[in-house]
Amino acid sequence: MSRIGIKPISIPESVKVNLAGASMNVKGPKGDLDISIPEGISTKIEDGSLLVQRSSNSKKTRSFHGLTRSLINNSIIGVTDGFTKVLLISGTGYKAELMGSDKIKLTLGYSHPIEFALPKEVEAQVEDRGTKLSLLSIDKQLVGETAAKIRELRKPDAYKGKGVKYHDEVLRLKPGKAGAKK
Repeated sequence: MSRIGIKPISIPESVKVNLAGASMNVKGPKGDLDISIPEGISTKIEDGSLLVQRSSNSKKTRSFHGLTRSLINNSIIGVTDGFTKVLLISGTGYKAELMGSDKIKLTLGYSHPIEFALPKEVEAQVEDRGTKLSLLSIDKQLVGETAAKIRELRKPDAYKGKGVKYHDEVLRLKPGKAGAKK
């Protein structure tokens, strides 16, 4: 039995969940999301909480049980609170600037600035003179994917730590030449 899949999901009063066959729509104060339910997985609402059940014990169905529950739970959290990923940009002259609501101009040490187009569901905020970039959305997967693409433009350097990193990422810097001579 899936430890995650059997947990009931509590539905806040501000959230409306509509079940329609193999899809589910979750509406909340911040927006609405659609989730597709895989074959062999069923959902039902009882006493203000949602239960995810599976029809058989086949390997494929068991693997989708916990996944479906997590996707539904993430969408309920997303439409009520939203998700945020914070990126820190470090390095001399490295910074981010907003260009309207759908583009970010990133200066990351290359010979030219990079214009990064944001998905329409993701909102960006730049703080601390362009060194702190916050991405906000109701879709957890989309926010994480967008943050990973921005980080991929200039990963943190192993010696000085210059580049784009997550705010909670811990870098272990290499000592370099001066550290090896001791």
